[in-house]
Amino acid sequence: MAVFGVTVPPSQQDPDQGAGTLKRTIRKLLQTSNPTPPTPSTPFSPLKLTENGKTCILFWAKKLIVKLRNHTHVDLTDRAFSPNARVDLKGSSCNGEKAMLFLRFGDVADLKGLVISFLLSNTYYESTAQSWFSLDSVHILYNRSKEASFSATQIYAPAVSSYHCQHVSSLHKYDTLLEPSSHRDSLLWHITFIDFQIQAFNVEGGRFSPASDCASFFTPAILMGLLMSLILLLVLAYALHMVLHLKSIEQLDEHRPSVYLESEAESEPGDKEQAGQ
Repeated sequence: MAVFGVTVPPSQQDPDQGAGTLKRTIRKLLQTSNPTPPTPSTPFSPLKLTENGKTCILFWAKKLIVKLRNHTHVDLTDRAFSPNARVDLKGSSCNGEKAMLFLRFGDVADLKGLVISFLLSNTYYESTAQSWFSLDSVHILYNRSKEASFSATQIYAPAVSSYHCQHVSSLHKYDTLLEPSSHRDSLLWHITFIDFQIQAFNVEGGRFSPASDCASFFTPAILMGLLMSLILLLVLAYALHMVLHLKSIEQLDEHRPSVYLESEAESEPGDKEQAGQ
């Protein structure tokens, strides 16, 4: 007997044995044609800076990519977040008002002594009656002495929250949340964080607090919906105006014959008198 292209020899003993062989063969074929999908890899843990036994800075990104102009890009994700990462946080510090995070990668490709640093601050604003933290700037130090710097004035969140954004980058296609300084070396670099999250103050239990997301209220989908709503409102307003205009014309048409007859009736006696004279 042939089953799915495989010949099954007839049982030489009893029918039950042949049926069992057939079932095992079919089961084996089905298992081979539908392999179990691999289990997805576990995301890397965030970087933690601990002082006096307490975590004071948390940082994580799904991708961390830097690129020097006319050079291939360098993916630093594994070097920063993988369990075997050798990134050095030496020089990092944090207190109630300021925080600095240094990611020292050492020599990467043809870049010597590559360092990426984050400068953050925590400020109380009376207008909101709460403290806000902000990422003031990001710096890239390479070849021991050259530096590229990027301002990050749009990256901020309440101090009791973390900050999250799908893209934090110096590229225009990602809204340029990192603005390169006018210095020549800064203009040569591009830096991109994908699924970026950071918290530098009020870290509890070594975990990120609920995130304040950078997603704008006016996303493309929302803007398109608002535009379509505006167009529909304009069409409705025009249609309503035309209906009211038609009604006014109908009312004029209804009164016009009676007005004409009354004026004609009033003018008839005078016309007759003139005719008699």
